[in-house]
Amino acid sequence: MNKAALDMITQEQAPARCFLLIGQSNMAGRGPLDTVPALPDPNIRMFRDGHWIEAREPLHTDKPEVAGIGLGMSFAQALLLQEPGPAMGLIPCAVGGTPLARWMPQADLYTQAVTTVRAAGALGKVEGILWHQGEGDAQQEQNARSYGRRLAEMIAALRADLRAPTVPFVAGELGAFLKDHETCHAFFAVVNGELRALCDRVPAFRLAKADGLTDKGDAVHFDSPALREFGQRYAREFLALKKGMVGK
Repeated sequence: MNKAALDMITQEQAPARCFLLIGQSNMAGRGPLDTVPALPDPNIRMFRDGHWIEAREPLHTDKPEVAGIGLGMSFAQALLLQEPGPAMGLIPCAVGGTPLARWMPQADLYTQAVTTVRAAGALGKVEGILWHQGEGDAQQEQNARSYGRRLAEMIAALRADLRAPTVPFVAGELGAFLKDHETCHAFFAVVNGELRALCDRVPAFRLAKADGLTDKGDAVHFDSPALREFGQRYAREFLALKKGMVGK
């Protein structure tokens, strides 16, 4: 079977509503799998190894030895509860320990994410982009203070490459527990300030707050209950963003 035929099959199998999950470890998910109930749902699919399959955690395989609960499943379930409809597709592309530099246009992880969306047959079907990253840029002042400008550049390029110029983009705050982290404590608040400022500078951008969310004891990764709650917060921001866009 030639490539054109394979691409057609993938396109036909892709869910009507797809969400791209990108960033570093707190998007990939490092919550222990045995501390919260599983969230099986036949209406939630994920793209893995070239195929759409029923979603199961861990969604990401960036670091199999530590991959765990993330925010993607609770986001998807919360969204389906408010907007019942056809199956939803998650495209997990986050990679732990990565700086924003690797997610900028033409960098390796940016290119990999766009390539994965294309392989999933999801060009034109991406309904939202979920982003959590910044711990890797909170360790140096220059990276932290330029974070908003660089992320805005990435968002504009990604929307163009996904053929989705107005696709909603929901980011998440860095956890307050980073104040106790050996290397991130100095500038994580600067990164959060940069993220908040983008709400007024970047169209169709919302920020999910991390207030009250707890870590798993390492002062860097959200624990499993926090990630379940965080996914629901992402869903609320996404729905508010959609409502605002319809009203314009």
